[in-house]
Amino acid sequence: MAAVRALVASRLAAASPFTSLSPGGRTPSQRAALHLSVPRPAARVALVLSGCGVYDGTEIHEASAILVHLSRGGAEVQIFAPDVPQMHVIDHTKGQPSEGESRNVLTESARIARGKITDLANLSAANYDAAIFPGGFGAAKNLLCCIAPVLAAKVLRGIEVTVGHEQEEGGKWPYAGTAEAIKALGAKHCVKEVVEAHVDQKNKVVTTPAFMCETALHYIHDGIGAMVRKVLELTGK
Repeated sequence: MAAVRALVASRLAAASPFTSLSPGGRTPSQRAALHLSVPRPAARVALVLSGCGVYDGTEIHEASAILVHLSRGGAEVQIFAPDVPQMHVIDHTKGQPSEGESRNVLTESARIARGKITDLANLSAANYDAAIFPGGFGAAKNLLCCIAPVLAAKVLRGIEVTVGHEQEEGGKWPYAGTAEAIKALGAKHCVKEVVEAHVDQKNKVVTTPAFMCETALHYIHDGIGAMVRKVLELTGK
């Protein structure tokens, strides 16, 4: 798209018969070229949610941080979620299932999306440059039965992903065992700090540890920012 725009602008400038200077010091052909200058198209990103709340849906802080960094990066975002019942509903004050309660994944995800959300069944990969899956146990319970990096490892054989460190290190990395599950699927686990993101250049997949690490919220926010920047770089927009 950028090459086509440059070609159109330069051809208009070359074809202009006028050579006299305008009051602004530019020829009419130069003004035409400037007026036809168009910003590069924004990256189109699909954000796929799995509910609302870390224990039975999407991790809200992760989803919010992703949206902030995508906005800062100038991306066009559409939010999706499956129109299906949640596996179960968790009382987040107790960490226990709420008996007899049922919720819909799309309806719950709409809380994060402020109502601007689409059924995941309508997502067409051809319409987007990238898709991002925030963490939260909903990714395991309501999508493909695995947390976000494991989801990638399950779908793409031999992929490189990160969930942070491979040892718990006194509780700092409480989910470090996930790295072994990733390896068992034939994927490569890459050790990264919480503020970092890993890029699998071959498969064009970017991952960051986020809440796999017990740390201050701003570090997690920074790691998600690194992931979003790498995603947008991969889109070339």
